Amino acid sequence: MPADRPFLTDPTPDGTHGNGAVPPALFDLAVNRAAAALRGLRPAQPDAALAAWHARTRFARRVPLDAVKVALAAKPAGECHWAGGEAGGWQPGRAPFP
Repeated sequence: MPADRPFLTDPTPDGTHGNGAVPPALFDLAVNRAAAALRGLRPAQPDAALAAWHARTRFARRVPLDAVKVALAAKPAGECHWAGGEAGGWQPGRAPFP
């Protein structure tokens, strides 16, 4: 098993789309936790690691993976966190909750 794979099995694309409105706090949590996971894992293939994280994180499956990817693509350098739901943006400093 390659060292950069954080999970034992590959995710399926079936669970990458949310199926309803996403509360802003849930969206913020998903983006912030995804950013932390990628920062901690430092994977060789970030998209694959993000898909695996999304598939195996119970609350994250309620947030569309593509929306999380779009938010992460806009992340500036330095310590910051996502706030404001899907229409939000990156704010300086740490998130008020983990």
